[in-house]
Amino acid sequence: MATSVPEAGNVLNGLDLESRQMVIDTVRQLRKRLLTKEKILEFDKKEYFPEEVVREMLGPDIGLQLIFVPEAYGGIGGGARDCFEVIREISKICLGIATGFFAVQLGADPLLVGATEEQKQKWLGAITSGDTLVAYAVTEAGAGSNLAALKTKAEPVLNSSGEITGYKINGTKQFISTGGYADFITLLANTPEGPSFFVVEKGTKGFAQGKGEEKHGIRASNTSPLSFTDVFVPVENLIGGVPGNGMKQANMVFGYTRLMVAAMGLGAGQAALDIVIPYAKERIQFGSPLSEKQGYTHKLIVPNAVKLEAAVAYTEEIALRLDSGEEDLQVEGSIAKLFATETANKTADDAIQALGGYGYIAEFEVEKIKRDVKITCIYEGTSEIQQSIISTFRWKKTRKSKGEYYMSISSEMEKLDSAMDDAGCRFYGLAAKALNSVIMLVNDNKLTKQQHVMFALADMMTYVEVGVSMARKAMKLVETGDPKAEKIKVMSRLFACDTAQLVSQNILKILKGSGVFDQQTVSEFMEAVAFNELMCSYENSIKDMDVVADILFERS
Repeated sequence: MATSVPEAGNVLNGLDLESRQMVIDTVRQLRKRLLTKEKILEFDKKEYFPEEVVREMLGPDIGLQLIFVPEAYGGIGGGARDCFEVIREISKICLGIATGFFAVQLGADPLLVGATEEQKQKWLGAITSGDTLVAYAVTEAGAGSNLAALKTKAEPVLNSSGEITGYKINGTKQFISTGGYADFITLLANTPEGPSFFVVEKGTKGFAQGKGEEKHGIRASNTSPLSFTDVFVPVENLIGGVPGNGMKQANMVFGYTRLMVAAMGLGAGQAALDIVIPYAKERIQFGSPLSEKQGYTHKLIVPNAVKLEAAVAYTEEIALRLDSGEEDLQVEGSIAKLFATETANKTADDAIQALGGYGYIAEFEVEKIKRDVKITCIYEGTSEIQQSIISTFRWKKTRKSKGEYYMSISSEMEKLDSAMDDAGCRFYGLAAKALNSVIMLVNDNKLTKQQHVMFALADMMTYVEVGVSMARKAMKLVETGDPKAEKIKVMSRLFACDTAQLVSQNILKILKGSGVFDQQTVSEFMEAVAFNELMCSYENSIKDMDVVADILFERS
């Protein structure tokens, strides 16, 4: 049950497809009993964290948390793909509830990657028992994504023999999901050796779990401040038993946790489409359904559906790489989170517009989805933090590989275009080649210190890498004779158009906006990167949008 074997013969972490589907079906059943539409709207309206519902989801009759705990500690040993699908499915129901569930997984992560065997048996065992809420306590008022600014301190406490018996913790944490209800937290605090994770139990003297914040969205979740005043934690609660490893442990899971936030965004975005697409089939305007009007389909629905599908292709690929045992996927996690959550946020916004006045009414749910999904653009580092990570690390990788990184992607797309010439691969290849040249130009002209330039690069990098995953997925579906192949191919063509246009626009932004290059340099560079060819990616795009609309709205 805990492994599945792909065609390539490599053993993958995670469940077999049947077992994963059973868990997903369990989540879907929650919509009928525990998490009905009426209850979800009530939780949101009253800003109520349904502790009893979340605990029931973790209890022995459901036990959703078992999916992320290894079998050795009482779980079922799900992998990244399994956890991704489950979180996405819960997020389709309610992002607030998904946040409450994800908080348990996030709180468990330091234990999973850094704890001693004895600590895993104790604390992961408590999680699998089904009566434990957990929180991940890292963020502070002055230390969100910048953990170097961490101020919470853990001072060693010595016995008469000079041995460390525990730590005395002082400080505060902010914006802690499920912080007000957690039975224990995994806390990051500064020791003399550096940041370290500790387990702190509810009720420990000096540990105060504050009142929940009033929030714009995810109102069915709890977000609380925590304070620590001379809180004594025994030495056996130092995760891993060695101080100073907290940052390393946190960085080990960023690729994974950001992928899970991408799953949350994708679930919410899909939920919005699942509301507005059926509505358009029934809503008659000026003698015909909205589903037949390009002003509705081509502006508000199709572009978002294409980008959500592209995000799914990329996140599936990264989850598979994680389950294959690949490590150090922090940049890929950032790309997944940035693209999926920004796409979901735009999808939800357009869903309100698509419903007109009804979009503003609570009963239709899309206004709640819009309020909820915005947090995914902030969770685990804002979109701007992700842009900084992506551009900095990919710039360095490009320079270190002497351009081989993106040129190899370009070559791959050229070969794929020869085998499958109707999935936009040619434009992905051109875009990757142009991106490589722009990175080198920016490096050579010392523009990497300009954050706006780096953000422009990050967006180009993101679109190229996401688009390449979509092309690969299309090829795989074609090779296996999957009936979804035609849908993914046409969507890939449309996303290739978006990618080519974004790359060409950002080339102009950097060349002209920086004020560094004369007109001759600009003209020569544009010719060298086949700028005019990139601009021609619009070919047949409206016709392709018609095809996608036919599929989405089941038009004959």
